[in-house]
Amino acid sequence: QVQLVESGGGLVQAGGSLRLSCAASGRSFSSYVMAWFRQAPGKEREFVAAIRWSGSFTYYADSVKGRFTISRDNAKNTVYLQMNSLKPEDTAVYYCAARPLVLREESYEYDYWGQGTQVTVSS
Repeated sequence: QVQLVESGGGLVQAGGSLRLSCAASGRSFSSYVMAWFRQAPGKEREFVAAIRWSGSFTYYADSVKGRFTISRDNAKNTVYLQMNSLKPEDTAVYYCAARPLVLREESYEYDYWGQGTQVTVSS
């Protein structure tokens, strides 16, 4: 059974940092793309960043480019999202997701999802 478990969310002041983690289990993810999405109240779920499990290719939404960094630790089967210079508009529930092979930005393209972790940035 595939499981994606996020952690690391919380409350932080604007300009601060948080690191989210996504622990993956239940299958081999060596050919998968791992992504972070977020959903703010009353808004649609939006793409944040993605990384291929093998290789170093990463891709970011324009809204987080230069502030967020996605990375992975193959030995721990864990994907991270380092979030710096946080803004109040980054407040959302952040989700980890996985899909095979090809990087996509659309949430419906992803097969596996975590339960989400809340990030709140105060002004």
